[in-house]
Amino acid sequence: MSSFKDTPVVFPARLAGFITRREGVKFLQLKSNPPLPAVPPDKAGRDDWASLYIHIPFCRSLCPFCCFNRYLLDEAKARRYFANLKKEVQMYIDRGFKFSDFYFGGGTPTVLMDELESFIGFLKANFKVKQISLETTHREINAETINALQKMGVNRLSIGVQSFNNDLLKEMGRTVGTGEEAREKLMMAEGHFQTVNADFIFNFPSQTIEQFTADVAAFKQMGIDQATFYPLMPSPHKKTKLERKFSKVETSREKAFYDVILRELFSGGYQASTAWCFSRGQRQIDEYIIDYDDYVGVGAGSVGFLNGDFYVNTFSLEKYDRMINGGQMPIVNWRRLTEREHLRYYMLTKLFGMALDPEKFRQRFRADIHTKLRLELAFFKTFGLVKENGQIAVTPKGMYTLCVMQKEFFAALNTLRERYIEEQL
Repeated sequence: MSSFKDTPVVFPARLAGFITRREGVKFLQLKSNPPLPAVPPDKAGRDDWASLYIHIPFCRSLCPFCCFNRYLLDEAKARRYFANLKKEVQMYIDRGFKFSDFYFGGGTPTVLMDELESFIGFLKANFKVKQISLETTHREINAETINALQKMGVNRLSIGVQSFNNDLLKEMGRTVGTGEEAREKLMMAEGHFQTVNADFIFNFPSQTIEQFTADVAAFKQMGIDQATFYPLMPSPHKKTKLERKFSKVETSREKAFYDVILRELFSGGYQASTAWCFSRGQRQIDEYIIDYDDYVGVGAGSVGFLNGDFYVNTFSLEKYDRMINGGQMPIVNWRRLTEREHLRYYMLTKLFGMALDPEKFRQRFRADIHTKLRLELAFFKTFGLVKENGQIAVTPKGMYTLCVMQKEFFAALNTLRERYIEEQL
């Protein structure tokens, strides 16, 4: 249980988390026969209104806690997949979509470097590429890979570390290498990209506060550009498996872990780019949903959000191949958000990114946020979670609440992913 002095911070986080969890369930209530994505008339010809997320679902080994759509690497399937990705992107090109900001996630996008290079070449031939962000693991990093990614034009590189503690990595089933190797690879990559980001997990069942404090301190001592700290947010079945092996996934410990992040990084010259991402300089936000109100997702297991419509691609490699080569967009389900759901989703994503601009809200919704979300703003202000001076900015006190809210929203998406993976929808 939290202490009395924590109550003013923990109570609004729990209440907001409960509401977000309830709202997030609605994203599981999807319909078939989705409408085809379309460029809004006022966005025609522009490449700055939506980003493109590219999902590469292949890994050399599978981490037990990962909820994303991924498969063990099969080279023949992966090469066919990359060819299909180009066809899917071409479908968006044919519908008038233009992009300039690209994010590669997975899976492990670097498992076939020649295919990645060819795909990025395809993007450059069809778009004015301004920014490429890419995820990988330290297992994939070496001097040759770094040089190749630089030549491809990758600006921002995110490396999945999870922890530097070897005992904890073994318990996580993380087989991509040791903590010492992770440190070595991070330092190898540092300085070669606009941003190098290290991903960590906190609140894993067997993880101690002392282990996590040592991880944060080690990261800070290394001077890497940025770190993103993800609270554990397993899907239902993965949570059950973790609890069978370890102990209950205890959310009451989250605040203690989060306090370590704030204490160590704010005193180390890092600034909050989101409620769980901390940067020294220019930020690379893994949650591309922050910088863009709209995004297209391509690949098996990707999701997209356009003009208030939530889209889900098939998670099945076989179905993805069949639909693409049958001339169909591989979107299998969708949901049109109600006005209030859209407004709340917008508020969550912007406040998670530390600030909401009321004028941009007005431009998107042709409405005043103080009228449309009066009760929600009153909640945030009553508990001192935001302050308003032109922008509606998240206070240090409010950061934990936004961390919990985003975790609950992503947990709902992980539940959706689990269902689609298991049923191969």
